[in-house]
Amino acid sequence: MPEIVLTHVTKRWDKFYAVDDLNLVIDDNAFVTLLGPSGCGKTTTLRMIAGLETPTSGRITIGGMDIQKIDRSYLRAHVGLVLQEPFLYSKTLRDNVGIAGSHPSQQAIERAAVDASALSFIEDSENGWNTVVGERGVTLSGGQKQRIAIARTLMKDNDILIFDDSLSAVDTETDAAIRHALKEHSRDTTTIIISHRVVTLSQADLILVVEDGHIIQQGTHQQLIHQPGLYARIFNIQTALEEEFARHSAQ
Repeated sequence: MPEIVLTHVTKRWDKFYAVDDLNLVIDDNAFVTLLGPSGCGKTTTLRMIAGLETPTSGRITIGGMDIQKIDRSYLRAHVGLVLQEPFLYSKTLRDNVGIAGSHPSQQAIERAAVDASALSFIEDSENGWNTVVGERGVTLSGGQKQRIAIARTLMKDNDILIFDDSLSAVDTETDAAIRHALKEHSRDTTTIIISHRVVTLSQADLILVVEDGHIIQQGTHQQLIHQPGLYARIFNIQTALEEEFARHSAQ
């Protein structure tokens, strides 16, 4: 699935515009991140790219083909979407990871768990891979649920990977480890991540700053930190907090 193109895309809920006249090109195999306040249209945009929402107007193409003409089962098979609050089944950890694969081997399941930084806590669980997850994953922490959902998604042959703020509940070190594994695992995959961590955002080929359904800034980390706006403000705040934490730790 080569480049993704959004042309004059609008998504309206009654009188509210979640996305308004959005124009965007995402290159094949690009790593793209989105930043913006809650309710600004980030998730809606990604759900439309995944085929879960239909634009009110405008056009989305993937590899030059209108997304409305792409078979939905094909999209589900080739577009991986990991939500901030993922759904887990009341089954074993092995079943929750392997359910997306076609008769997956234990080796393949463990490889996905390693890439998602999930293997350690799985093996430390009471019954290891045979540990039964409570309804909707209530027996796991938020970060553990996210890592299981990521591992499950990596069991598919994804051309596009979408993370809807689904690294938010893991620590910075785990975030970095997962992103490194994704880069190695998904060399021929377009990856799109919603995040509020500059350390994650800064690694992207393209950063999109979204506000009120519009892209108000776009560029690389080096370009955006020198422009007045939301990205530079968040960069300065997070940098100052890290420096303050380092000073206190050194005392």
